[in-house]
Amino acid sequence: MKKNNIKTGFSCIAIIAIFIMAGCEATMTGRVKEDVSVTDQTKKLEKEGARYAGPEYTIGIIKFKNKTPSRVLGLGESATDILVTLLKSAGLEPISLTEDAMKEQEELIKLQQTGAVKTGQKKADEGFVDLDFRVSGSITAYSEAEEGSDVLIAQSKTQVARVQVDYALVDIASGKSLVAKSGMGEYKKTAGGFLGFGSKSSADVGLRDGAMRDALSKAMEEMIKELNKRPFQGRIILVEGSTVMIRAGERSRLEPGAKLAVYRAGQDLVDPETKRVIGKREKQIGEIMLTGHQGERVSEAKVTSGAGFQAGDVVRVVK
Repeated sequence: MKKNNIKTGFSCIAIIAIFIMAGCEATMTGRVKEDVSVTDQTKKLEKEGARYAGPEYTIGIIKFKNKTPSRVLGLGESATDILVTLLKSAGLEPISLTEDAMKEQEELIKLQQTGAVKTGQKKADEGFVDLDFRVSGSITAYSEAEEGSDVLIAQSKTQVARVQVDYALVDIASGKSLVAKSGMGEYKKTAGGFLGFGSKSSADVGLRDGAMRDALSKAMEEMIKELNKRPFQGRIILVEGSTVMIRAGERSRLEPGAKLAVYRAGQDLVDPETKRVIGKREKQIGEIMLTGHQGERVSEAKVTSGAGFQAGDVVRVVK
């Protein structure tokens, strides 16, 4: 009997020791890559069209501003990087930009248009021909909180991150803001241990990025909805007589025979109260018909009406 009791005692000690050793390392739930939030936002984004079926537009992303009171490090960079990944996974082509470079380019374009600065061999707006839309935004709020619970010898701690993001999607050709909204993101992680082991918190970049990915996935829903309902648009890149080369190609998913209206962008439209540019005046100057593709990004068309077309003119599918 004594031997059996001793064996039983050693077994109990061994089992307890295993639990203690296991508790030395925190068990974590919640993975940024697989489930961005407790609301299954990834699945919602896929249903709304994360696998984007429209034209493969090129979208310039201006680095997001960090406007949080605490100025948590890395928020702007994290938002920009995550948005690049989301756009790529949706089938769009993201390009990172800086706000200063964008402003300098816009000012130079205005000066060249007024004649104050000579055009030279290259026009300032030629760099914009490669962009269809641009996204800008800022992080206006960020917070982290902890919630703990004790059950017998077990402990658990839930870390919650919340973020608020303001964002805007702008049409480069018209200067119009297509989407301008504010959204919240949330992400949780739970750490568990035994007898006080393994539940200590530490700086967790994944927590921050999880909340950011949740907010930006919601933003992507809104932007994809807008892009999906818009007719294809591109730009003229070359005119040779009645033949017009446009930036479209196979990635535009247009079929030969498609009709496109040609527009000439005019002066800026300025809000009289805010003094902000809210778009550009446009005038339809003719129509062209797609005759075929020359690779992924270039298509050929013929003029069906109008004249005076030039590189940089905007083309849109006629509904």
